Amino acid sequence: MEEATLMADLQSFLRDRCLTVSNLPEKGRSLFTSTHFRPGEVILRQEPYVSVPNNNSSESRCDGCFKNNGLKKCSGCQVVWYCGSSCQSEWKLHRHECKALCRLEKEKRLLVTPTIRLMVKLYLKRNLQNEKVIPTTTTDNYSLVEALVSHMSELDEKQLMLYAQMANLVNLILQFPSLDLKEIAENFSKFSCNAHSICDSELRPQGIGLFPLVSIINHSCSPNAVLVFEEKMAVVRAMENISKDSEVTISYIETAGSTLTRQKSLKEQYLFHCQCARCSNIGKPHDIEESAMLEGYRCANEKCNGFLLRDPDDKGFVCQKCMLLRSKEEVKKLAGDLKTVSEKAPASPSAENKQDAIALYKTMEKLQEKLYHSFSISLMRTREKLLKMLMEVESWREALDYCKLIVPVYQRVYPETHPLIGLQFYTQGKLEWLLGQTEEAVSSLIKAYDILRISHGTSTPFMKDLSEKLDEARAEASYKLLALKDGN
Repeated sequence: MEEATLMADLQSFLRDRCLTVSNLPEKGRSLFTSTHFRPGEVILRQEPYVSVPNNNSSESRCDGCFKNNGLKKCSGCQVVWYCGSSCQSEWKLHRHECKALCRLEKEKRLLVTPTIRLMVKLYLKRNLQNEKVIPTTTTDNYSLVEALVSHMSELDEKQLMLYAQMANLVNLILQFPSLDLKEIAENFSKFSCNAHSICDSELRPQGIGLFPLVSIINHSCSPNAVLVFEEKMAVVRAMENISKDSEVTISYIETAGSTLTRQKSLKEQYLFHCQCARCSNIGKPHDIEESAMLEGYRCANEKCNGFLLRDPDDKGFVCQKCMLLRSKEEVKKLAGDLKTVSEKAPASPSAENKQDAIALYKTMEKLQEKLYHSFSISLMRTREKLLKMLMEVESWREALDYCKLIVPVYQRVYPETHPLIGLQFYTQGKLEWLLGQTEEAVSSLIKAYDILRISHGTSTPFMKDLSEKLDEARAEASYKLLALKDGN
């Protein structure tokens, strides 16, 4: 499909959805609104051009729907799984992929990564669409992939060599006579900048997919829209009121962090320098304060919540609220102790070592409390890890305590309608209900629903389940209240 024809068809498709594409200096193709969108309204939906689940040695998922129960392995390649006849019947693509994977020895097939599989599927689908075996549509065609930016000229030699090796492996699997190794390497670079991690309703990664239409949407560290997934469907919803003729933006990265941290992450993965409104404040008083609170040290006075900046005489760090100096030696000793403990902490503790891991992470937490500001991202991450492990060992009351510690930090570092805040209130509500704190559970579940209906809509199975839980908790709270009145 010629680029001019593709653009005309795409503009027509988007026009029907009150959207348009414009080319902006420094940004390239960008998505704009041609009407007003309210919080929670769907801006765009797209199925992946290609996608694969994140299968590993401990967990497998259906290639069709990403579910992880009732699976059967493909009898041919012994690599791909499916959950039932409906997903298996849609395997037009896998029949060809299966033959290609079977060219490898069985042991080598199991080492094929999701990214390699995604590339293999990309070329198989391109060929099948060219041969009219699979239909081509305005939003489902290889021309949209060709239009994506690769940033190849900005890659270092090490990265180029890696992509060249990966391209050779794809060529070995497919063995198409017309394959261009340079083009495959360029597509790997496109994956790096444009592929999306497909997450479930609770934002847990399930797989990866290429959504060329969604990739038109640019990044902002203060986005006005959010990308979520309904099974494998990418859904972009407005997080706030977006007026007509405004650019639609989403976040490509974790936005909890200082401007320097965010810009480093964007440069390393996406190869651009962010110039959003939030990043333009770099070096200004508010930005300096935010960075010091999120990634800096706490005041030596435990009752003070001020943030610290480096002392001009290089003796240590001075609290900007009470002006108390914290010595370099004290900070260095605590940081050293923390490093020693952190190096022992397992990233993924096994079931039998869970209690030991919890104890280790609690030691880390205590040291971080002494060293870092109460809004520290590092401290928040440690508490997230502890919450996860405590839930796994069913220490519900302690898990609830950690949930309550994390919520205020989320509210400080994320926009008020961010789904992570809603999901934390959801977890808090479930724990409160489990522990018999019904009124508190109702309050938390209401907060969760009010946020998540904006990011997740109201009609998905997850949101219907949340709504049912809220109704049940309300009914139980009313019953308890009546029983209390009758008892008096």
